Formats: sequence, C-alpha cells, structure tokens
Amino acid sequence: MAIGGDLRTQPKARTTPRAAAASEPSASQQIDARIQSLDDWRGETLARIRSLIHQVDPAVVETWKWRGVPVWEHDGILCTGETYKAAVKLTFAKGAALPDPRGLFNASLEGNTRRAIDLHEGETINATAFKALIRAAIARNRAAKPPAAAARAKASQRSA
Repeated sequence: MAIGGDLRTQPKARTTPRAAAASEPSASQQIDARIQSLDDWRGETLARIRSLIHQVDPAVVETWKWRGVPVWEHDGILCTGETYKAAVKLTFAKGAALPDPRGLFNASLEGNTRRAIDLHEGETINATAFKALIRAAIARNRAAKPPAAAARAKASQRSA
C-alpha cells in the first residue's frame, strides 16, 4: 500500500444540500452580478426596474429561478426580469388580472394569466404606472392568499 493509503478506498467528500446552498451566492447577489455583467442599456434597465420595485415594496423578496431569471416576490411572484439581446422582458405572473390603464403591457397579451412588458434600447418606462402595477400585483397576491387563521380553521374542520 502506498503512503497515505489507497485512493480508491478513501471515502468521497460529500456536500450536503445545506452546505451547497450556504456556499452559493444569494439571489440578490446573483441579480447584482447579472446587472453588472450586462454592461449596456439592459443592465441599466434591469437596475432601474429593480429600484422601482424596491421603492414600492422594500420588503420584496428577490429570488433566482429557472436557471438564471431574477424574480421579485411578495406573497407570490410579482414579476420576473428576463434579459434578451434586444429586450428586457418584465413578466407579471398574474398580469391579466391587473389593471393597466396606461397600457404598459405590450407582450404576452394572448395569455390567460400572464402579461409582459418588453423594453427595448432607448425606451423608458413610466415609473408611476409601473409602480402602480407592482402595488396591484402585491394586492392581488395578498387577496389570493387566505389569512392564516382562516386556513387553520379550514384545516381543523377537515380533521374533525
């Protein structure tokens, strides 16, 4: 046997899911990195959208889903911020149910649930109207979420 033992019999190091998660950057850090990696109008646009969302809801939860999509949540998904070569796409999970008096939604209009805003180079978003959409999305998510007491009461009725 060689000094240090036979490598084939050494136990393999294992990474637990918790340890792996602890070593990964947070969703906010991943969004920061995405914005920095887009050193053109798309990074600026995504940063501006993120800022507007945080102005409306400082407690918004940032997540990173579907292999690299920034997502903003409050009692459910509010919107996503995908970046493409020619557009930054803001998809509202329940956009079809939201009032859009300023007509910001300009993509995914045929869907039953989602609606999106495609922003192209040189375009700006109406900040007031966008903030109103975020507020409406938060209100929609809250309305769809049953109060905790009602949920517990329902659960206890089922078990009785």
